[in-house]
Amino acid sequence: MRILHFSDLHIGVENYGRIDPQTGLSTRLIDFLSSLDQVVEYALTEDVDLVLLAGDAYKGRDPSQTHQREFATRLARLAHAGIPAFLLVGNHDLPSAVSRATAVEIFSTLKVPHLTVGDNLQNYTIQTKSGPLQILAVPWPRRSSILSREESRGLTILEVRDEIQDRMTAAIGRRAEELDAEVPALLAGHVTVNGATVGSERSMMLGQDHVLLAGALGRPQLDYVALGHIHKHQVLRWDNPMIAYSGSLQRVDFSEENDEKGFCLIELDPAAPQGRRMTDFTFHKLDARSFVTVDVTVPPGEQDPTGVVLRAIARKDVAEAVVRVRVTLPPEAEPHLRDSDLRDGLRSAHYVAAITRETTGDARRTRLSAEAAQGLEPMQALNLYLDGRSMEQERREKILRRAEELLEEERADALGPG
Repeated sequence: MRILHFSDLHIGVENYGRIDPQTGLSTRLIDFLSSLDQVVEYALTEDVDLVLLAGDAYKGRDPSQTHQREFATRLARLAHAGIPAFLLVGNHDLPSAVSRATAVEIFSTLKVPHLTVGDNLQNYTIQTKSGPLQILAVPWPRRSSILSREESRGLTILEVRDEIQDRMTAAIGRRAEELDAEVPALLAGHVTVNGATVGSERSMMLGQDHVLLAGALGRPQLDYVALGHIHKHQVLRWDNPMIAYSGSLQRVDFSEENDEKGFCLIELDPAAPQGRRMTDFTFHKLDARSFVTVDVTVPPGEQDPTGVVLRAIARKDVAEAVVRVRVTLPPEAEPHLRDSDLRDGLRSAHYVAAITRETTGDARRTRLSAEAAQGLEPMQALNLYLDGRSMEQERREKILRRAEELLEEERADALGPG
């Protein structure tokens, strides 16, 4: 039994892109759809039994008609080939109001064949060509589905988060006990696990994370734990059972500059004993859009600072990449740094995100085009601002945490109690 696990598709991320003249779509949208095409093509040609998306199909909770059409077109290829797909609900798929539908609920409403939406913490049984497969789904929780208005009244944000974590852990344990030992089983979760290395998903959050322990997910009844939400591919545990984040298919911002992008392929032997069915695991890399940072220090007394920066750019592979340039230079050299020449040196780049200058005794100035700012979430904009500042990582994390708390407080006020 072969299972393809990917996550955090985020259709709709269009920052650092331009309009493609042939299609009228953002080039960044085309990037994300191209990665999904590779996933679908692999599933169709490599005898895959199930395609599992571990949350966050879209960038936001209200995808455009175009985004829905493009996603549905690709799911239809799987459905027509009889390949089951499982869509877990992530935090970006959830609506802002309890009564509203999730971003992927339309597929279950239309009863699309071979497609299951995992929108509740429960066990699902999927029929594949190699036999049945159980999936313990752990979608991103709705606070109101776990805590009543009365229960959450008077609690701080952190206390609510801790209560949600405790209740989710208990519920996962109960569902794991209900699994049929004779049928292969995996857990699909859109969660943050303690100890995972985070990236840009921190800047894309719509609220503050709940954090679960690896032991809460890695139950002995399971053959594999497929995770989403963290954009960096990583294996948290190698056996009993394996716990892995597939990571996102495309880079979202510069925090993912050095991350490999792709999907996981898991092979299970249905005839093997419970918890010992996984026979193979591979990570398949995709050719994602490159993000490149050019850091340059112009030495004192340099008469041609522009030439120094241009030579540094030439040493990098900026062709078709999203590029930022960060220049540190003495005050007397700053008037001689010609931005027009720098942009000419970057003409092969897909997109110039920013050119920043830091001079001795002066605050760093970040030059950001209007196009780059379009579509940025508040936390992404803050991250981009902090990228242009010199500060310790600990202080940066403190600023980001406080910003997340403020955004969550604002969201809680908008939604009301519960």
